[in-house]
Amino acid sequence: MARRGHIAGGVSLIVLLLVGAGAYWAWSKLTGPTAHFASDSEVLLIPRGADLEQVMDSLKSIGAIQDEAAFRWLCERKKYTTKVKPGRYRIPNGMSMNALVNMLRSGEQEPVRVTFNGIRRLPELAGKLGRVLEPDSAAFLQALTDGATQHEAGHSPETFIAAFVPNTYELWWTTTPEQFIGRMGKEHDAFWTAERKAKAEAIKLSPVEVATLASIVQAETVKRSDAPRIAGVYLNRLRIGMPLQADPTLKFALGLDSISRVLNADKEVASPYNTYLNNGLPPGPINMPETSMIDAVLNAEKHDFLYFCARADLSGYSDFSRSYDQHLVNARKYQRALNARGIYR
Repeated sequence: MARRGHIAGGVSLIVLLLVGAGAYWAWSKLTGPTAHFASDSEVLLIPRGADLEQVMDSLKSIGAIQDEAAFRWLCERKKYTTKVKPGRYRIPNGMSMNALVNMLRSGEQEPVRVTFNGIRRLPELAGKLGRVLEPDSAAFLQALTDGATQHEAGHSPETFIAAFVPNTYELWWTTTPEQFIGRMGKEHDAFWTAERKAKAEAIKLSPVEVATLASIVQAETVKRSDAPRIAGVYLNRLRIGMPLQADPTLKFALGLDSISRVLNADKEVASPYNTYLNNGLPPGPINMPETSMIDAVLNAEKHDFLYFCARADLSGYSDFSRSYDQHLVNARKYQRALNARGIYR
């Protein structure tokens, strides 16, 4: 009897050891490193409507899981199988299976940093967004050019581009076009502080009109130091009822942004954007002005210049003049410089 007791005790001990070993193996399987990458981390994109099978396929393709059965078992225990959340997730190298499922189940996305500046047209913005966010560029363009959406935002098709403030923003990868437009509306309101609105009122312009003039200034110069002085020239012209005579608006009307030289024939184009034939500002911005250009208009230099012309050294700076005669002298120098370099258009 004693011998049988010893045997039974030994078997029980072996069973306990095996159970303990199995439990330890399972625990290490779930909590030990499962993601094995050549880099520090990998990005997992889960589109809207994806199920667990698609998630597992994506995880396997990047090397985030090796044991499918164990991952599926853990997902079932944590009730993730029917609660897949779309998004952009960053998985660090060495992440455990347990931590991975917890992250996916909680929807702990990593935001996308989206920078847009130098935008000329809304299709360009749609293309940039479609390259970094889940909705494609066609979906963004449809929303950006939708008349009802523009009207709801308080804009017309001509002014809607002024609703966007160029900057770097953090957005969820799953951000819809409608959510993006809503977010930009809040960013626009935050940018147009009481101080900026007061400065706009002081120069007798609305925020949209400021953006329109800023877009012209932006198209006129690559030198930020010249921008407040150029803005001052245009404000002087507006004040006395003189046509703006802004070459960039002609390029916009002609659809020829890339040309280097405006011809006299271009000044006859029939368009509300022809500021040689029409007094005042054009119907809306000719590009999406940078915040620095908006502030250049709001803080325009006060002077009595009515004319400016690109310098003959083609440095990008401008020469300013008070009289038309002096302006003609500057303009002829610039024209000769273009001719010498064979720039005729």
